Amino acid sequence: MTDVVARAVPSPSVSHPAVSKVTAGTTAAIRADAAIRLLPDQLISQIAAGEVVERPASVLKEVLENALDAGATAIDIKLEAGGVKKIRVADDGHGISCDDLLLALARHATSKIASLDDLENVASLGFRGEALASIASVARLTLTSRASGSAHAFALGGNTGAGANASPHPAALAHGTVVEVEELFGNVPARRKFLKSEATEFAHCAEVVRRIALSRPDVAFTLTHNGRVSQHLKNESRAQRIAHLLGEEFAASARPVDVMAGAESHQLTLAGLIGNPADAKASRDAQYFFVNGRYVRDKVLQHAVRAAYADVLHGDRQPSYALFLTLPPAGVDVNVHPAKIEVRFRDSQSIHQYVMRAVRAALAGSAAETPIPDAARTLGGQGFPANVMPGSAGTNGFGPTARFNFGADAGVNAGAAWRSGADAAGQPQAAAAYYALFATAAGAQRVMEAAAPYAPDGAYASFPRDPLPAGDLPLGQAMAQLHGIYILAQNQAGLVLVDMHAAHERILYESFKQQLDARRIASQPLLIPVTFNAGRIEVATAEDHAEALTALGFEFSLLSDTSLAVRAVPALLADADAKTLARDVLRELQEFGSGEVLTRHRDELLSTMACHAAVRANRKLTLPEMDALLRQMEATERSGQCNHGRPTWYQFALSDLDKLFMRGR
Repeated sequence: MTDVVARAVPSPSVSHPAVSKVTAGTTAAIRADAAIRLLPDQLISQIAAGEVVERPASVLKEVLENALDAGATAIDIKLEAGGVKKIRVADDGHGISCDDLLLALARHATSKIASLDDLENVASLGFRGEALASIASVARLTLTSRASGSAHAFALGGNTGAGANASPHPAALAHGTVVEVEELFGNVPARRKFLKSEATEFAHCAEVVRRIALSRPDVAFTLTHNGRVSQHLKNESRAQRIAHLLGEEFAASARPVDVMAGAESHQLTLAGLIGNPADAKASRDAQYFFVNGRYVRDKVLQHAVRAAYADVLHGDRQPSYALFLTLPPAGVDVNVHPAKIEVRFRDSQSIHQYVMRAVRAALAGSAAETPIPDAARTLGGQGFPANVMPGSAGTNGFGPTARFNFGADAGVNAGAAWRSGADAAGQPQAAAAYYALFATAAGAQRVMEAAAPYAPDGAYASFPRDPLPAGDLPLGQAMAQLHGIYILAQNQAGLVLVDMHAAHERILYESFKQQLDARRIASQPLLIPVTFNAGRIEVATAEDHAEALTALGFEFSLLSDTSLAVRAVPALLADADAKTLARDVLRELQEFGSGEVLTRHRDELLSTMACHAAVRANRKLTLPEMDALLRQMEATERSGQCNHGRPTWYQFALSDLDKLFMRGR
């Protein structure tokens, strides 16, 4: 436990005479039947406990944070009945002196802040000075501590009510502090009824330990429940701690994030691991974000990570990650919630942009730079399930369809469609709109060349197949084509299976984005400006971000304090609802400082175009064409997933194939 010293805070000046009497301590002048009365200290503490102490996990969190603030390097946690019956936390920190033990249980007494400046630059986990007092008001709390350099330890407590009538007495303890909390809510039966089963409460406690252990890999933790060791973690590196708590599979396939920005970006640092998009889950139970070592749930950070994963996740799947953001304490306000699980950034827009770009950069690796998708692990190590056997139903980028319903001429039709601006079913495409974004025909020609090596009419397939260079190529050398859909290749690890449509779709999509980002977004003036009633915040956002809106292809004009007119929109989105699009972009700029809505609309259109232009099922590719596709996958960002978040390739290790055929048994 940290050393605790009471700090006297001057009372605010008051002018009302009745209030002055109360603050001066002369309560005798207050009538017994007065409508407004002072609450007893015990009730005040119990009200405060309602904000701080929700369940045993809340108690455990507060005590563990105090232990870390005290410099603990090893923490032993013992729980009984999910923490309802007993919570015992022992640490090897620097302890509390005998003179400070009583103050440790007093309300709003702390050694961590003494002024408003300290509060605005909080570097410790605990600082409010109310946790132990609140806990003692709703449970039986015993505090035993031996300060560094003391001859022996002292203990305090054992009585409900913050130990008001108790005094420190000698106790046996080698070093550090031991906090014991027994019979939580024993004196508040109504609160105890809201607690869940023992298993549920222990699960919440275990999750608190997991979060704190992730933030401090340099500290050893032991968690025991009902006499049985549930978790034992030794001092280790951050990567080892993540692997132990989030799983070896996550750590093996995750991508590292380690970005540091200088003074121009407020001295920010973001580090940690982000999950492979192919391993995304349906729930958010493996998402951990820490700000200056504190686990937080913040919508700005969550949105930034989700935006970075925008075009590599399938459907509503959720990524897994453990990220650690470090910034000067003055840049974040941690005093916005009693449980300190929510924060407020002083410049949330910059933080959002920094996190989004850092995570997006970590996801941008090509097939040659990212962890190999292990088919045996992804498919559960059970060989080929029935739902992925050749000929089963699947998706081709347009929703569920049968894999083999394209017909014999589907590939030829797709090639003609790419050049005519219509898909295989004769539906018009937006290819012409894309070409219109470029000022010269050369720009459109470069886009056409992106699809050239795989042209279905064979015009570009006449080159001979040269032997590949010696050495290991991540995706290996093409050997054959399976059912006109998959490419089979071999590399040093074993067999590689590639979905040629999904892979080519990603290649074209990234090429389209690069072509578009290489030059200013073209703007399309509206023949009749679109006017709409705008709130004052929307008007202020349009004025403050005028330059950014122009760069995005928008032109706004202010008609009045409550109305705006949209005079131009991005040419790529000329057919969109200008009013809705403008409102969405203004909201994004105001909240996150970016045009993510516009980018999302643009990318959806480019994704559709790439899907239409990509080589289709039943298109027969030559071996040189297949090799060319593999090489472009190795050089294209995010080539592990198509635009819809589906995987583009899998690796089958030789050991997996040996097991399948029981070789060596």
